[in-house]
Amino acid sequence: MSVPVPTYNGIPAVGLGCWMGQPGASEEAYHMVREALKIGYRHIDTAFGYENEEAVGRAIRDSGVLRSEIFVTTKLPNQAHHRVVEGFENSFKNLDIGYIDLYLMHWPCAADDSGRQLSPKEGRDFVEVWEDMENLLETHAGKVKRIGVSNFSITLLEVLLPQVKVVPAVNQVEVNPYHPQIPLKKYCESKGIQIVAYGPLGQTRRTFLEDHEVVAVANKYGISPAQVCLSWAVQRKTIPIPKSSNPERLKQNITLVTLAEEDFDRIENLHKEPGKHRSSDGMTLKVPGSVWGWTMQEMGWHVNLDGTIAEDQ
Repeated sequence: MSVPVPTYNGIPAVGLGCWMGQPGASEEAYHMVREALKIGYRHIDTAFGYENEEAVGRAIRDSGVLRSEIFVTTKLPNQAHHRVVEGFENSFKNLDIGYIDLYLMHWPCAADDSGRQLSPKEGRDFVEVWEDMENLLETHAGKVKRIGVSNFSITLLEVLLPQVKVVPAVNQVEVNPYHPQIPLKKYCESKGIQIVAYGPLGQTRRTFLEDHEVVAVANKYGISPAQVCLSWAVQRKTIPIPKSSNPERLKQNITLVTLAEEDFDRIENLHKEPGKHRSSDGMTLKVPGSVWGWTMQEMGWHVNLDGTIAEDQ
């Protein structure tokens, strides 16, 4: 029996991710968001870097759904770390939906105007970037409701949090059954930071949807492996943001079940099996050992060159 999608910290607990696999794809994004809102989604996640904010905003305006019923997230691009106000205003103009519910620092990593990724020593300190984001809540009151971060490890949060006036509302990171982020989840919960899970169904690697344990649980409940993973994600009080342009899969992704404790534990412990604790984020695979100009150590990530997780992260 399906259960209603809950709300965690004022955020609908399943969202629609609008990364289309490549920048742009605006018309595809438009139709996806229109269909999702028609089906019942009320949480839409995009970013300036996805190059589809205008299409997403147009879909929201054309949907007929009250703006107050939709939670919308977008993100500061790496190239705008040194001009946060301009970055926000660009997204605000692109979306044209009255206000932004949640504005995230997409990465702790900066880039220059040409797009060249900068090392931590070259780029602007993310603490200073956060201070500018805090100021948005005053200078752009009514235009942005909350601010948060994305892709922040415990290591980076321990640098940031002692220096903030406003604790990030959200940390959006990769979370799925093969990479459950248990220590980070516990840490964020202790600080009042909500985890939003991108890549909940995998990205470059989707092998956990074929995992015998996931398939067995899916068969038991008469649902898809994807529904098992999303039900698990919501049941552990994270907020997954899967993406699909397929209307049937869109419906499935917000049709959740409550897993029995033993079935929940089967999914929660999958990563403990040899070779399964791994990242499926293609970002960690493009340049072995680095991400956006930072080393894995600088990111506070424990990811080996083959994508496996070196420690219990």
